[in-house]
Amino acid sequence: MIESITISGAASFGQETQTLSGLAQFNYLFGSNGVGKTTVSRILAEESAHPSCSVGWKGGTKLEALVYNPDFVEKNFRQASALKGVFTLGEKQQETLDKIAVAKAEVDGLTAKIENLNQGLQNQDGASGKKVELATLESNFKDKCWSQKQKHDAKLQGGFTGYRNSSDKFKEKVLQETSNTTELLSLADLEKKAESIFGQTPIAEQPIAAINTAGLLTHESNPILKKRVIGKEDVDIAAMIKKLGNSDWVRAGRTFYDANDKTCPFCQQETDDSFAKSLNDYFDETFMADSKAIDDLASNYVTEAQRIQHQLSSIIASSSKFLDIEKMKSEKEILEAKININNQRIASKKKEASQVIELESLTNVLDAIKSLIDDTNTKIVEYNQMVANLDAERKTLTSQIWRFVLEELKTDLATYRTNKDNLNKAIISMESQIEKAEIEKKKKQAEIWELEKKTTSVQPTIDAINALLSSFGFQSFKLAKAQNGTSYRLLRQDNSDAKATLSEGEKTFVTFLYFYHLLKGSTSESGMTTNRVVVFDDPVSSLDSEVLFIVSSLIKGLFDEVRSGTGHIKQVFVLTHNVYFHKEITYNQKRNDKALTEETFWIVRKQDSISKVEKRDANPISTSYDLLWSEVRREDRSKLTIQNTLRRILENYFKILGGVDLNSLYEKFEGQEKLICKSLVSWVNDGSHFAHDDLYVAPDDTQIDTYLKVFEEVFKKSDHHAHYRMMMGIQQEKVVSA
Repeated sequence: MIESITISGAASFGQETQTLSGLAQFNYLFGSNGVGKTTVSRILAEESAHPSCSVGWKGGTKLEALVYNPDFVEKNFRQASALKGVFTLGEKQQETLDKIAVAKAEVDGLTAKIENLNQGLQNQDGASGKKVELATLESNFKDKCWSQKQKHDAKLQGGFTGYRNSSDKFKEKVLQETSNTTELLSLADLEKKAESIFGQTPIAEQPIAAINTAGLLTHESNPILKKRVIGKEDVDIAAMIKKLGNSDWVRAGRTFYDANDKTCPFCQQETDDSFAKSLNDYFDETFMADSKAIDDLASNYVTEAQRIQHQLSSIIASSSKFLDIEKMKSEKEILEAKININNQRIASKKKEASQVIELESLTNVLDAIKSLIDDTNTKIVEYNQMVANLDAERKTLTSQIWRFVLEELKTDLATYRTNKDNLNKAIISMESQIEKAEIEKKKKQAEIWELEKKTTSVQPTIDAINALLSSFGFQSFKLAKAQNGTSYRLLRQDNSDAKATLSEGEKTFVTFLYFYHLLKGSTSESGMTTNRVVVFDDPVSSLDSEVLFIVSSLIKGLFDEVRSGTGHIKQVFVLTHNVYFHKEITYNQKRNDKALTEETFWIVRKQDSISKVEKRDANPISTSYDLLWSEVRREDRSKLTIQNTLRRILENYFKILGGVDLNSLYEKFEGQEKLICKSLVSWVNDGSHFAHDDLYVAPDDTQIDTYLKVFEEVFKKSDHHAHYRMMMGIQQEKVVSA
């Protein structure tokens, strides 16, 4: 069965795709002449001739499509010298027919199995099935991969070169890298390496010069720091100085003594030469040498410290990308703080040489600074090696980046692989079952064809069509078997060729009858039991109103076969521009306001010379005519309005037909029924009833049934009882059996 039709770029249909979806057993397309209905039927007749269009078959099982449209009429009546014989199964070889029925049931079972498996693989609507699940799985995993690309693209894009503009390619690259065993680095390390390796073409970096700290550290062990520097002890004033412990005070005051011309600067008394000698002897050469040592220490310490501080400032100012600048600044601040303390302590020693001092050790902080420099230089050496071998480094880093991406996708990748394996196994299994079922189906079909050849004939179709022509009043021509025994000719009563002299209505009707019987047979000795989709494209064109209803009845008979599942027709499409044919063919008493589940309704129209299709939830051709009949069908119908309701139905229906002389029906009624008939049909002739019509018959409770009886008899006596039964919801009698 066909589930959908997509139309694009065919005839009057534009490039904007038009879709008929959710198709059912019975599908009705209504539209004016020239809006594109025949284009739809041609697509169904020969899908391959319309590559921009497509037909979606349930479960992928394509059925034989038999299409009645102008092309069929042209091919089989106008162009062909003779109609191909329609082979049908004989009725006398019951054993062979039973075998065909059994084999056909097996074929149908295999077809259903194949359709179910195909739907399990992928439903026609593309919304479910294992292949859809697999496509969804692939899409979701692709999105997860792509999110990693977007997450890291800003800083790691160099590693994604060639895969940055396609999510499909990026996903495939992830799958290719699943065996990647490169060293797993942190994101920070990758980003830092990428900055240099994938940035502008790098140049070699100069290493940081080592800082010589030995001299500065040597000063910390200078013995002068712990030596108490005082004067000579065997001088006469030494005892007093020692007792008072004021050697540094005396030493400092000596400068004032010398400047005051040997007069004591405190007591203002003159001293003798022996006192001056004692002072000079006390501060002898040893004392002076030690004092000089202290002065030298102070000077050298400042010089060494400033040299190192200057070097550190230069290192920091160089802003090496491999140096931890903040750490170096911190260590420099610690160093400077300790140097300041040591300078203060040395200055104190210089001022009071007799005191013992100890300098703050700079070993730890200088070791930390040295370690920073050494680490930086190690990185610089690595970097310079990378610069010397950039291509290899880029390749290595790229591999490390993909290794990192794989690590982040590890859980998703494991889930994806497991689900994909399971889905692939299911798909392979289902495809294998389909393949086996297809082989078995072909065997069974071949068996059916061989059986059909044993019990087929073209004669039953001749007999059936001639019987229909005769019963419907077509007496001037008939169908006969051609000399080759497998085709038909149209002959007059005198056996002369009738094809060239048939009217348009006769040509249309006989071609339709030929198609109608072809639906139950085949133009070859086999294939008459294959499942089919049938399309009727305006089958009532050029037919008069009486034949229109005959054709409607024949088609509705096929509908009953489709509903019961007794024939080989599985789906029907009816396309028409004829309102009255559409009303006849679509009538269904079970339908309320909405379309039944077994049917779909469509409007085909042109907008700005472009054909479009529109689905309708209900029959789009609905008129007051239906409402009039619904009033007649009601058990609680209005007694006051029933007469006018019946009149309006007759007016609508018989004016549509035209050429029906209802006046001649009067004579077929007697008494009161004759008056009722005249009253009912007066509107048909005059357009309104006479004012005195109601004087003949006054509708009361006892006369309603009489009105309804006469109303039905009008249809019977005018040979339109089938229409009455249809509109009243009475089960139709079989028009013909073929």
